[in-house]
Amino acid sequence: MHVNGKVALVTGAAQGIGKAIVEALLLRGAKVALVDWNLEASVKCKAALDEQFEPQKTLFLQCDVADQEQLRDTFRKVVDHFGRLDILVNNAGVNNEKNWEQTLQINLVSVISGTYLALDYMSKQNGGEGGVIINMSSLAGLIPVAQQPVYCASKHGIVGFTRSVAMAANLMKSGVRLNAICPGFVNTPILESIEKEENMGQYIKYMDQIKAMMKCYGLLDPSTIANGLITLIEDDALNGAVMKITVSKGIQFHDYDISPSIENAP
Repeated sequence: MHVNGKVALVTGAAQGIGKAIVEALLLRGAKVALVDWNLEASVKCKAALDEQFEPQKTLFLQCDVADQEQLRDTFRKVVDHFGRLDILVNNAGVNNEKNWEQTLQINLVSVISGTYLALDYMSKQNGGEGGVIINMSSLAGLIPVAQQPVYCASKHGIVGFTRSVAMAANLMKSGVRLNAICPGFVNTPILESIEKEENMGQYIKYMDQIKAMMKCYGLLDPSTIANGLITLIEDDALNGAVMKITVSKGIQFHDYDISPSIENAP
């Protein structure tokens, strides 16, 4: 899919990876709805974007993605404003081992909700024109992480859900492709959470171990993740793909021993 002329909705859009994604989409001619809970950061982000791009190219909507009604209303407002929806990036996420229910609600449940809402608008079965959904996971979605087990579980869930719904969307001939991105450590504000007891809970005592891992593996720039995302959008052959991004190896795709196919099911 060519990005030019398309309408995208990006959650967690005001900072870090989300902001880099918004900029990459705008540079390629998309119109973008910035969805975020952080009002101060969002207003600042929108003002900066308005200086670089035409103000009508972006729309900011404050939304708590964990609130199903707010999220549903946000999707409706985006389609009412721009007239369509072609790209969804489920990027909003938190790291909170203490309030782990919230972590699952924001990191996983909202991704599932957002995906189904986007499918309602995009699917050719419903009169849509197809589209692309990108779900932001993490390397923690592919390997165990002793210091962040619930965060890890939420990111594993994103990978399994994305791969499965990608198959379902293909089976239904929806015209929608779904892919996941699994970056390593990225230089964003969320890294600050590992130093706070209200985020880490009982795992705060292992903060130095996480910092040592960051030093060992290095920090990615958010723009690298945005570049990978553009590849997933533009390559029509990619559906159910899991893109890994690390400092040492750059952009790669995760290989699975068996690629399940509905045609081969018993």
